[in-house]
Amino acid sequence: MTPHSLTILTGASRGMGHAMAEQLLQPGAHLLCISRQTSADLAALAQERGARLEQWSADLADAAPVAQRLLPWLAALDPAELVGASLINNAGVIGALTPLRDGDSADIANALRVGLEAPMLLCAAFLKATMGWPVPRKVLNISSGLGRRAMASSGAYCAAKAGMDHFTRCLALDEALLPHGATVCSLAPGVVDTDMQVQLRGADPKAFPDLPNFAGLHAHGQLASPQAAAARVLAYLARADFGAEPIADARG
Repeated sequence: MTPHSLTILTGASRGMGHAMAEQLLQPGAHLLCISRQTSADLAALAQERGARLEQWSADLADAAPVAQRLLPWLAALDPAELVGASLINNAGVIGALTPLRDGDSADIANALRVGLEAPMLLCAAFLKATMGWPVPRKVLNISSGLGRRAMASSGAYCAAKAGMDHFTRCLALDEALLPHGATVCSLAPGVVDTDMQVQLRGADPKAFPDLPNFAGLHAHGQLASPQAAAARVLAYLARADFGAEPIADARG
C-alpha cells in the first residue's frame, strides 16, 4: 500500500472544522472525523477524491468512551503504511454569554468538557497508542485569543482555552523527554466567520459588554472565512518548525 497521512479531527461537521476536513481529503489521505453529526458532503468528497474517510458520531461532552474507542482503533493500524499522524482538537462551545454568577451549571460543565476535558482525553489516547510509531506525530489544539485575554460573560470558554494552552505546554515537556516524541502546539486561528461569531453578535448587550467589538469586526469585513482560516491552520501544521513553540497564533 502507498504510504499515506492519517489525521484525526474533531468538530468537523461545520465551520472551520468542516473546511479543514474538505482540505484534508486529498487523494490517499486517511481522515477520521469525530463530531456530533456526520456529513454526507464529506463522504461524497472523499469518494470523489480517492481519500479514506471515517466518521464517528459522538458527543464530546462525554469524551471518555470516545477516547477508549480510539485506543484500539489506532492499535489496529499499521504505522508502516503511514508517512505521519496528526490529531487536531478543533471542537469547542462557547455556551451562554452571561456572567458566571448567572450561568447554568449544565451549560458551564458542557463548555469545559467539550473544550478542555475532551482534548485532554483524546491527546492521552492518541499519544499512548502511537508512542512507538516511527513516523512524525503531531498534536494541534485549536485555541483562541480568548484563552490568552479575558472577556466578560465567557468565563467557561476562556477557562477551557486557557487550560488547553497550559496542558499543551505540559505535553510539550512530556514529549521532549522521548527520543521520538510528538510535536504539539496550541494555535489561535484568529477571528473566523462561524456560528460562534453569530452567537456573539446576537448576545444581550447588557450581559455581554464586548458585543460592539464583535459587531464591528463583522461590519468591517475583518472576519476570515472558514476556508481561509482552515488553509492558514493547516499550513501552520505542515510547517517544518511546527511545535517549536507550544503556544502560537496562526496570524503570526
